[in-house]
Amino acid sequence: MVDKVFCKCAERLVEKLETYALSGEPVNMEARFSQMTLDVIGLSLFNYNFDSLTSDSPVIDAVYTALKEAEARSTDLLPYWQIDLLCKIVPRQIKAEKAVNTIRNTVEELITKCKAIVDAENEQIEGEEYVNEADPSILRFLLASREEVSSLQLRDDLLSMLVAGHETTGSVLTWTIYLLSKDPVALRKAQDEVDRVLQGRLPRYEDVKELKYLMRCINESMRLYPHPPVLIRRALVDDVLPGNYKVKTGQDIMISVYNIHRSPEVWDRADEFIPERFDLEGPIPNESNTDFRFIPFSGGPRKCVGDQFALLEAIVALAIVIQKVDIQLVADQKISMTTGATIHTTNGLYMNVSLRKVEQEADLALR
Repeated sequence: MVDKVFCKCAERLVEKLETYALSGEPVNMEARFSQMTLDVIGLSLFNYNFDSLTSDSPVIDAVYTALKEAEARSTDLLPYWQIDLLCKIVPRQIKAEKAVNTIRNTVEELITKCKAIVDAENEQIEGEEYVNEADPSILRFLLASREEVSSLQLRDDLLSMLVAGHETTGSVLTWTIYLLSKDPVALRKAQDEVDRVLQGRLPRYEDVKELKYLMRCINESMRLYPHPPVLIRRALVDDVLPGNYKVKTGQDIMISVYNIHRSPEVWDRADEFIPERFDLEGPIPNESNTDFRFIPFSGGPRKCVGDQFALLEAIVALAIVIQKVDIQLVADQKISMTTGATIHTTNGLYMNVSLRKVEQEADLALR
């Protein structure tokens, strides 16, 4: 997965960035990271190449339309889309419904094709490990497992993964590169680590544990800009929370991850970007080893199931980007936040990029 999906998509991103470096035109890193993570999730889930970094298609447009609608619905106070009549006359809902149908039809076609291949090859998972070099997608794995699941359920589960796994990682990368651009010392330290560990090659899975400082930069970025910034849970039964707060069945509980992560009662210098606050020689921070002070992936039985996937995708992509290019925030640019299912910039994140000249290459070659 690292080589065939993560590295492949990150290399495409770097190729795109190189064209901006040569032209001198600023690049919207938020948009480019979003495209890259869409390509990653397409290959990982369906073995489908959106190729959104280099091309346009109705499917790509439909995905972005559906994602924006999902985010809008997560924050709209009045769920008017639940009224069938309004969905037929409100332009935004008409566009969203058309987009969802396009995606559903595409995914159903992919499921049908993959089922035919699995059946033709009589593929079935044996034992605990499953490796398919030609198609490492989750769809192929699920079909090869021969579990009894309807195509409709499979389609909806995969679409949920698409929504959950795309914008979140793109936002993590956006804010991490922003924070690094504001802290040249941290950026140089991260680049030095990448140079030392990778020595000019692409990252492998076993390299990730050695990219300790870069991982802490990502962790600290997720502390300052968590995705999602708010968790919502609905009570299935009457309950009483700590502090004697009574909750009735059906009530929603909102947990502000953003406020917890920036609370001066919880964190020293809470609003500052300090990757070293997480011990480099300690475990990667999570909800358990921080006593739930750090909950970017939530916690408990409803914790995000894709946390390790997201961290691996983010560190591989970021390592390749800062290995190949230098970044500089466009001057006089006001970066503000827009919150929804994730935290976006309001008007993009524009940077100047230049091809990187690694000073250590000659030294490394002599060692």
